[in-house]
Amino acid sequence: MKIYTLTGDDGTTSLSGGRRVPKHSIRVEAYGSVDELIAWIGLLRDHKENRIRKDLLVYIQNQLMRCAAALAYDSQNPKSKEILPDADCISVIEKEIDIMEESLTPLNNFILPGGNPLVSYCHIARCVCRRAERAVLRLNNIEQSPEIVNKFLNRLSDFLFVLSRKIALELDIEEIKWVL
Repeated sequence: MKIYTLTGDDGTTSLSGGRRVPKHSIRVEAYGSVDELIAWIGLLRDHKENRIRKDLLVYIQNQLMRCAAALAYDSQNPKSKEILPDADCISVIEKEIDIMEESLTPLNNFILPGGNPLVSYCHIARCVCRRAERAVLRLNNIEQSPEIVNKFLNRLSDFLFVLSRKIALELDIEEIKWVL
């Protein structure tokens, strides 16, 4: 099977089940942003500093793939299969946040992203996650998407922020506070 099908040359793509929609549709924007986030999490996973978190990052990518599939689900098409993130995915992320925060000093200021490429990648992934979340919320203004997707993306952006701080601590990178 060839990777190129020529079917998208007219500016459309398929939802789950085969219905064609414009590539610029809000639904495609939402699951496309999640797809980008999956790639950023892969980049985080590839760093040796995250070897201890590899399984967790693979789990997150898997849940994001499920989020993208849920966003691509076509309720109007009986051929479309609904796939959702795991019911406990949010509690898994919250538990990891709580574990990481135990070793972090509380923040009273915003911090400026940077100090190390891996820390910066965490912040970029967090920003992409927030963008994906906004796209899903825009989609919800038009048609309903599963609530678990919204919640998972919201919690995941918190996780990525805390992960950036945890990695900075592990690598002894100074966090630069933003002070007015």
